Amino acid sequence: MNRLGSATSPYLLQHAGNPVDWWEWSPEAFAEAKRRDVPVLISVGYAACHWCHVMAHESFEDEATAKLMNDSFVSIKVDREERPDVDAVYMTATQAMTGQGGWPMTVFATPDGDPFFAGTYFPKANFTGLLNSVVKAWQEQREQVLDQGTKVVEAIAGAQLSGGLTAPISAELLDAGAAELRTHHDQVNGGFGGAPKFPPHMSMLFLLRHHQRTGSPESLELVRHAAERMGRGGIYDQLAGGFARYSVDATWTVPHFEKMLYDNALLLRAYTQLWRLTGDAFARRIADETAEFLLRDLGTPTGGLASALDADTEGIEGLTYAWTPAQLVDVLGEEDGTWAADLFHVTATGTFEDGKSVLVLARDIDAAAPELVQRWRAVRGRLLAARAQRPQPARDDKVIASWNGLAVIALAEHGVLTGSAASRGAAIEIAEVLAERHLVGGRLRRASRDGVVGEPVGVLDDYGLVAEAFLAVHQITADGRWLDLAKQLLDVALEHFATGTGGFWDTADDAERLVTRPADPTDNATPSGLSAIAAALVTYSALAGETRYREAADAALATVGPLIAQHARFAGYAATVAEAALAGPYEIAVATPDPAGDPLVTAAFRYAPPGTVIVAGDPDRPGVPLLADRPLRDGLPTAYVCKGFVCEMPVTATDDLVERLTVGNR
Repeated sequence: MNRLGSATSPYLLQHAGNPVDWWEWSPEAFAEAKRRDVPVLISVGYAACHWCHVMAHESFEDEATAKLMNDSFVSIKVDREERPDVDAVYMTATQAMTGQGGWPMTVFATPDGDPFFAGTYFPKANFTGLLNSVVKAWQEQREQVLDQGTKVVEAIAGAQLSGGLTAPISAELLDAGAAELRTHHDQVNGGFGGAPKFPPHMSMLFLLRHHQRTGSPESLELVRHAAERMGRGGIYDQLAGGFARYSVDATWTVPHFEKMLYDNALLLRAYTQLWRLTGDAFARRIADETAEFLLRDLGTPTGGLASALDADTEGIEGLTYAWTPAQLVDVLGEEDGTWAADLFHVTATGTFEDGKSVLVLARDIDAAAPELVQRWRAVRGRLLAARAQRPQPARDDKVIASWNGLAVIALAEHGVLTGSAASRGAAIEIAEVLAERHLVGGRLRRASRDGVVGEPVGVLDDYGLVAEAFLAVHQITADGRWLDLAKQLLDVALEHFATGTGGFWDTADDAERLVTRPADPTDNATPSGLSAIAAALVTYSALAGETRYREAADAALATVGPLIAQHARFAGYAATVAEAALAGPYEIAVATPDPAGDPLVTAAFRYAPPGTVIVAGDPDRPGVPLLADRPLRDGLPTAYVCKGFVCEMPVTATDDLVERLTVGNR
């Protein structure tokens, strides 16, 4: 075992048996490089990363390569999911030097941390050649190497920070963002762009809210198209539910098989909201199955949801998931096997590798006759049971605060809209884990594992998404504790992360100092910290009636206003939040002794305008500002539809509430 043997990160533990003398990220590692007068090699990846595994097998497990690394470098292994701040700084440097990024990320730096050369995956021969070249340059061209590091740091310092032009949120700006998205729409396969193709979950959430506000059929169709093609494609697990990280082709057929918590949480929200607005049975099924996947396959024994399932099994991608026609017949028999091959498009030549196929749904089974649906469910169950006997992908079981926050929001929405007690209960339980384990001394910690919280501190997206999660639980429980906890997190963010000019840094002012302080306002695989904190600020201000939080949200959104209008694909969550802000958002209080069974509550959640905050419970419930001075009318449950805490005439009839909210949607 090297120094990683005591790490908590599953990714670092994967490298604990390497002959490389790895260090964890620490001041001691850089001090050792100074003492030895050698450069630092920083290797960044994550547990579910296929090419990280490949480079590990080729190079880091090789004795000769390890000796070269040990003799001439201090080598630091970083889990990008535990240390997104480190990843962000050196990814910016890598992209600046090479024009591209990805993982594994390989960075050579001075003992002060200044990067002077970087890349991603290197085959073994290339990597050993590179190591020798860097050693030679360090020994013979030290001045040029140090100068290069200084120039890179100067070039990337503040490069991500949103600044310059701002644009206050307006209907015209959001309409421009939706129109810009339409120009990238794949009219054949759905989604945006070509291969590799990533699920556009945040753009889908934005377009659904844009459709609610404007009635735009184009915005709704873009979401329908992407949702159907993804849900019928190989990117979706047709047997167990859950989405893979991306498709390697433009048709959603062959996925990169890793399954990430954040993708599935965001897609659960998108499919749930699509069903809410359309009543589409297909969207409802995908939402239900995705929620089941989260709880069944990512739930951990100590609470919270695991980060990911690996892309490969025993070093082979798709080993668990791909099928041949003969394998289907072996499990199902000749008749059902042939039927399943047609239904799931499993061909003799295969759609994947080695004559195997990834299951897709080639027929519209949701609209089929009941006997066909029953047959499909039976076949699917038998195939899943057989698949369970195969080797399974490893699971990265660390609990990431922000990703679990996304899951809480999604499960809360799914639970309250569909009536799923499992989703609602899980949302509350996961929020408890975040509150009790990850909130330490009033500050968030990024990750935990096996019930033990880690040392890495929370970054901005942790504060934003966990605060938004607490606000979601406040709305489904009418428990004032969650509102108070959200306020604590938002106050920390405003004090320690704000730039003073409307934007936000991704790290706190009292966090570890890196060579630069990251501040990326763009939404990529997950919401940016700025988008996440803006979402929580908008929601909190509506629930608590405190205007300074709304003012902070408006200022933050204005810093990304031009990005929304011109490059909406990289501002999907910001645009989603902006739609809520533009709508008000509305506030609905339902005074009722039975929030779980009151049809007024069901109607409020089902028909609310974009971003509406909703709380139901006894009038004047302690710690719930939205229920203050909201009495029952004539002894009947009563709904109050408000904006800025100014309310219309209360209603007691469900039809009247639906009519009012339907008008509010236009």
